[in-house]
Amino acid sequence: MKKKLGLNKKKFFPVNIPIVTRKDIISVNKALKAGWISSEGPEVRKFEKNFSKYIGHKYAVAVSSGTAALEIAIKSLNLKRGDEIIIPNFTIISNALAAIKQDLKIKLIDCGKFDWNMDISQIKKNISKKTKAIIATHIYNFPLRIDLLKKICKKKKIIIIEDAAESLGQKLNKKLCGSYGDISTFSFYANKQITTGEGGMITTNNKKLYEKSSSLRNLSFGKKDRFNHDDIAWNYRMTNIQASLGVSQLKRINQIVRKKHLIGLEYYKRLKNNSNLYIPKIRKKYAKNIYWVVAILILNKKLKIDAKKMMNKLKAEGIATRPFFWPMHKQKILKKYNISKNTYFPNSNYISKYGLYLPSSLKLKTSEINFICSKINKILKNS
Repeated sequence: MKKKLGLNKKKFFPVNIPIVTRKDIISVNKALKAGWISSEGPEVRKFEKNFSKYIGHKYAVAVSSGTAALEIAIKSLNLKRGDEIIIPNFTIISNALAAIKQDLKIKLIDCGKFDWNMDISQIKKNISKKTKAIIATHIYNFPLRIDLLKKICKKKKIIIIEDAAESLGQKLNKKLCGSYGDISTFSFYANKQITTGEGGMITTNNKKLYEKSSSLRNLSFGKKDRFNHDDIAWNYRMTNIQASLGVSQLKRINQIVRKKHLIGLEYYKRLKNNSNLYIPKIRKKYAKNIYWVVAILILNKKLKIDAKKMMNKLKAEGIATRPFFWPMHKQKILKKYNISKNTYFPNSNYISKYGLYLPSSLKLKTSEINFICSKINKILKNS
């Protein structure tokens, strides 16, 4: 009887479950009933206004994804073909693709073994006269020390594109991430702090960059003759339906960030004493850990278990996980672009092989975290 009812099935723990509340649904229904479903709807402007106010930038441009935000942000800078741009070696591929599409020369920077953000000291060493911009990406847990990077870039007159897709709501020295860049980008994918399903945002204090970005997301329609277009651009618009969800979700961003931190804290308490793995601390002097994802790194090579093997063992227990990013210098699709002569990225290589992240849904209970951690500790003990 139990088998027929499915009562003997293991509980499944997904990596993330998007939270859509009753208020979110009411907000979307209101937009639908009003008949505004395209990008011309009032909720798009409202979302942009509320978001720019929250971040602390004058202007915001809502777009269709975080990747779209990066592509528009880079093109809005009007860099020349062959200009050099510095990006993380350990990041989502969107950073590299956005630069390649503008024919920019990419210089890759390795991350810290336990930080996972770009190594600031290596950035400083790799800046050349050709360096025109840096994509400053905040990865997973703690923010990149973009406050220190800004001082370097100001002297060298280098533009900072701040990729804050993973760090919405996080503060660096009491100032929100996403407010440091000359132009900043965000993602509202389903696994982010707030979601519009798909979607992104660009923010800036620079009016020219704002106007250019606004034009590029909307096919760069002509100012005098609408269908005589001003530039090679995209249809990267956000719909009014998506924006209505964003408006609603943004209202509880502080609550979401607090909950994420508490989930990370529960994991940290249960895994911090396991000498076979590393889990980031809950805070540093300059920032609290946002735990966008709860990431762990296997340390003991003698165990002969890497991230893939660990993930398979956890999957057998009904626990979903994800591997760390694959480094840019090892991406097969990027090799033909010869983006970096340097192939020595020891930290990126190590963490991409031994790093994974765990379920961190806002619905996750303490008892469930305890179960997941007990399985991790058992697997490492018996390996």
